[in-house]
Amino acid sequence: MEQKISGIHHITAIAGNAKRNYDFYTRILGLRLIKKTVNFDDPHTYHFYYGNENGTPGTILTFFPWEGITAGRRGTRQATEIGYSVPAGSLEFWQNRLEQNNVIYNKPAVKFGERYLTFLDPDGLKFELTEVTGTDERLQWTTEEIGKDNAVYGFHHITITTNKMDGTADILTNIFGYQLNKSEVNRHRFITDAVDYAAIVDLVEAPGETAGHVAGGSVHHVAFRVKDEATLMYFRDKIVALGLNITEKIDRNYFYSLYFREPGGVLFEIATDTPGFTVDETLEELGTNLKLPVQYESRRNEIEGILPKIN
Repeated sequence: MEQKISGIHHITAIAGNAKRNYDFYTRILGLRLIKKTVNFDDPHTYHFYYGNENGTPGTILTFFPWEGITAGRRGTRQATEIGYSVPAGSLEFWQNRLEQNNVIYNKPAVKFGERYLTFLDPDGLKFELTEVTGTDERLQWTTEEIGKDNAVYGFHHITITTNKMDGTADILTNIFGYQLNKSEVNRHRFITDAVDYAAIVDLVEAPGETAGHVAGGSVHHVAFRVKDEATLMYFRDKIVALGLNITEKIDRNYFYSLYFREPGGVLFEIATDTPGFTVDETLEELGTNLKLPVQYESRRNEIEGILPKIN
């Protein structure tokens, strides 16, 4: 059986205030909180997972909200913007919604033949909403204010800004199985045919630009998707063969992971689809309980007393 990278699994970013983050993503963007847990290395900090109705890989945006963290700075050696797919004809709805909620945004424009709208979250993290030109079968999460005609589907793309793209492009094409699809000026779009959605990585080459600083409002890492642990370890061998440093397999409760820094400086993760987010909550319960890694369960009372209330 062919072993493939199946596009983006999840994207993890850094935020400041936890309640502000929760309110923005669940209310204004209308995403579903599918898992409320803590940072494995810092159990006094939340780890929020937002996604679609059933927490499908390719829709999962996660945050470490560290209160009082300094603001990051966009630049090279970073993932600099996150793209979401939204229904055709919905950008006017989103423009009005962002304006009504005092969100910084730019009016719709066109890139690679697709209409998109750019906005910043409360910490300055940059997003694009891109209207899909075909069908998107991912199950949207709808709210009283955001129906199916406008609700987010999941990831459309991730953009990486780099001084020189060759090393990153080599990982994408020769290891991950992506192909260069098209280019506009200094933006180069790579696509995998292994999956229908969350299949795009844009590389923006900016030779003279200053390196960014990962902190509040920054992407921490980009996780790529594989079906199981055997495929995960297959790709580990391929990364090791390149001479890059990569972690051992790590159990993240909802998936197994490997981490390595690609030649352009961005932290990449490879993550399994299994066991998934219903391993400790039913589909209906997703995100309603504080789920702790087993090593912290004995400290639940202490941790719950320190974590801020979000709802």
